[in-house]
Amino acid sequence: MDCIFCRIVAGEIPSHKVYEDDMTLAFLDIHPAARGHTLVIPKQHVADLLSADPLDLEATVRGSQVVARILHKHLQADGINVVQNNGTAAGQDVFHYHVHLIPRWTGDQAIRSWRPGETDHAALGSLAAELRAAEGT
Repeated sequence: MDCIFCRIVAGEIPSHKVYEDDMTLAFLDIHPAARGHTLVIPKQHVADLLSADPLDLEATVRGSQVVARILHKHLQADGINVVQNNGTAAGQDVFHYHVHLIPRWTGDQAIRSWRPGETDHAALGSLAAELRAAEGT
C-alpha cells in the first residue's frame, strides 16, 4: 500500500508528532492553514468516513478532542476549525481518513467559510423527509 499516512504511522516517513495513543496519531500538517494545524488519523488504514469502522471513528474523535484542548490552551487560540473531507469533490487528497484541527484567532482569515445560501423551508422540509426515508437504505 502506498498511503503516505500509513507510511508515517509505520515510521517510514518522518512527521512532527503532537499526540499518539494505541489507535490514533496526530501530527502537524506540512501545508498548514494556520500555526498549529494538526492532522489526527486512525493508525488503521481506512479511506474515508463512509468506509471507516465506528471504533476507529470514535478513537479519532477522542484523539481530536485531546489535541484540540492542547492547541487551544497552549496556542491561546480563540477557536478551532474541525475539518474532515470525504472524496475528491470535497477536497480530500490523501485517502486515509483524517481530521484537520486548525487553530483560529479573531480576524486571522486562515480559512474562509462557505457562503450561506437562501432558506426555502418547503424545500428543506421535503429534503429532510426524503433523507429520513432513505435512512434505512
